[in-house]
Amino acid sequence: MNPSFDAILILSFGGPEGMEEVMPFLENVLRGRNVPRERMQEVAHHYELFGGVSPINAQNRALIAALKKELDERGPRLPIYWGNRNWHPLLADTVRQMAEDGIRRALCFATSAYSSYSSCRQYLENIERAREGVGAGAPVIEKLRAFYNHPGFIEANAEHARAGLEKIPVERRPEAYLAFTAHSIPKAMAENCDYEAQLLEASGLVAEAVGHEKWRLVFQSRSGPPTQPWLEPDICDYLRELKEAGARDVIVSPVGFISDHMEVLYDLDTEAQARAAELGINMVRAATAGTHAAFISMIRELILERMDSAITPRFLGTRGIKSCGYPSDCCLPGQMRPA
Repeated sequence: MNPSFDAILILSFGGPEGMEEVMPFLENVLRGRNVPRERMQEVAHHYELFGGVSPINAQNRALIAALKKELDERGPRLPIYWGNRNWHPLLADTVRQMAEDGIRRALCFATSAYSSYSSCRQYLENIERAREGVGAGAPVIEKLRAFYNHPGFIEANAEHARAGLEKIPVERRPEAYLAFTAHSIPKAMAENCDYEAQLLEASGLVAEAVGHEKWRLVFQSRSGPPTQPWLEPDICDYLRELKEAGARDVIVSPVGFISDHMEVLYDLDTEAQARAAELGINMVRAATAGTHAAFISMIRELILERMDSAITPRFLGTRGIKSCGYPSDCCLPGQMRPA
């Protein structure tokens, strides 16, 4: 066992917790992207429907509490810190606090299961920027691996998808469709990473665990100009396809998210649900991994495998494990890889 790690850092996206925080939060998220003010106001309206409160911070607090209990009971007993990319508690402030507390080496669990620029490499850049801000006393922070095919992540999602399927009348279940959703990204970004392939594998593993053959990976929450190609199909377009195919029921499993982000509450529970009702399709939304016991146990396992090289990392499927020691041309934001 490597005793050199002395803390755990939970690193997430962040979200507002009141209407007065919504626009400053969106300005942080969209800084440097030349997004029209009108578009920001449109997104702000999504938050307004929920009192300006994103569920992500509460979800992270619940995850941290569950992980603390797991580590207190089973070890290793390490303090847990929490920092966000876009809103309080901001990562820079958290890293500064870690330095003041004497933390020297920490393991980082980022709340995204997959590999892409925004879901992995950007977090690495965020960490280095925060460390540079602290200076020489900043702790070394090593990010844990992508976990999209870890048995604990698959088990949590499969159990929730199965619970969704059980809400369909038993005689209609064999013909119900299982739609796995994830945040869409520009195709140029997707070409530089394993995001789509990892999502397909995770979706297939969950469907296999549930024992349901009628499934498809679809996308949600795209943004950017219409002229820019993004991963498709969008969930709302797919619902129309299902209607044309005569489908009556669909279970939507947001396998691309680990908790109920605003994109889940608005894009699925509000917008997609309204489209399904309009089309006359019964849509059941499966829960995200959240604080499922298998998922929390998985986080502990990721920590242990990084601390002890004698532990063999577990995974399902054929793609193996993806560490975060990325080469310089991996998971780039959008430009093509160098020739």
